[in-house]
Amino acid sequence: MTADNISHVPVTDWAALVPELMVSDLATSLDVYTRLFGFTVNYTRPGFAYLSLGRVQWMLEQARPDKAWLTGPLEPPFGRGINFQISVPDVEALYERLEAEAYPIFVPLKTSVYEEGDTEHRQREFLVLDPDGYLLRFTN
Repeated sequence: MTADNISHVPVTDWAALVPELMVSDLATSLDVYTRLFGFTVNYTRPGFAYLSLGRVQWMLEQARPDKAWLTGPLEPPFGRGINFQISVPDVEALYERLEAEAYPIFVPLKTSVYEEGDTEHRQREFLVLDPDGYLLRFTN
């Protein structure tokens, strides 16, 4: 990544909630999120990238010790206590791509049932850790 801003796909409809994850190596995270997970780079600036995948919007920022928003030390795995559910059009294809790349799977692909009152919701899902240990649950 260069110091120049890069705009690939302009964001025309901003999501109401966009996680911004501090990462230890932005180039590595960008590679994993784009090449393996299927995200698109919307724009970048030095030390920062704005990504999307369908209606999901996501920010990655290179961690720096002088970052004013850090509330404590970043120690791997990052993001303890949270998982991000990300709906993708073809969860099986994504799972197969990650397996082909020997990317570590945290929870294998399965069908889960979640109850909402008397209604059962079924979804195919699997979980992985990103390069910094953020837990991602890909579903459809």
